[in-house]
Amino acid sequence: MRVLAIVPAYNEEECLANTVRELTQACPDVDYLVINDGSSDATPRICDELALSHIDLPVNCGLTSAVRAGMKYATRHGYDAAVQIDSDGQHIPTYIPTMAKTMRDEGADIVIASRNLAGGGAVGARGAGARLITAIIRRTCGATITDPTSGMRMYNRAMVEALARGFDLAPEPDTIALLIRRGAKVIEVPAEMRERQGGTSYLHFMSSISYMARTCLSILLFQWFR
Repeated sequence: MRVLAIVPAYNEEECLANTVRELTQACPDVDYLVINDGSSDATPRICDELALSHIDLPVNCGLTSAVRAGMKYATRHGYDAAVQIDSDGQHIPTYIPTMAKTMRDEGADIVIASRNLAGGGAVGARGAGARLITAIIRRTCGATITDPTSGMRMYNRAMVEALARGFDLAPEPDTIALLIRRGAKVIEVPAEMRERQGGTSYLHFMSSISYMARTCLSILLFQWFR
């Protein structure tokens, strides 16, 4: 399998170089593409000075557009699968070969790295929200996703093409639920994850609550009209 690691980066000057270094050392057979999402810090300079494989979005377009840009690249260059890797160092790239093997051997459309299967998972309000999303997906789709908010997901070619072309498909739990309803086979593998290795997350307590509420509402209501 030819796998592309998509690395969205917005103001990740503290982590990006180490993230890419770890990725290339752990997975030398996996190509990568950094999506510089209109960063205003030193992220563009780091990409240029280190000659990282990257593309620059002219303005900050958000995670969905950054990932979609990577999916378009993967589609146009004939990759068999694409995996999203956060640029903040949370995701451990040594799990990528396991995810690829699971996709190949089990015929999965999507493979999710699950913190919960590895004995971890989000805590506090985010953990409660994730458990609620799991329950809603189970209720509406008949599938159990133990770590629906995990950002480390691998997609096969059909899913890559759908995400590249679908205007309403985002790398979010409600899209996973929608794709399950459309027949996608989703498998999770146990994976540990680290805390952010630098910089500041856009999610804080109130934004986490808002995110979980929007996601639950989308799964319960809006996905039926998509």
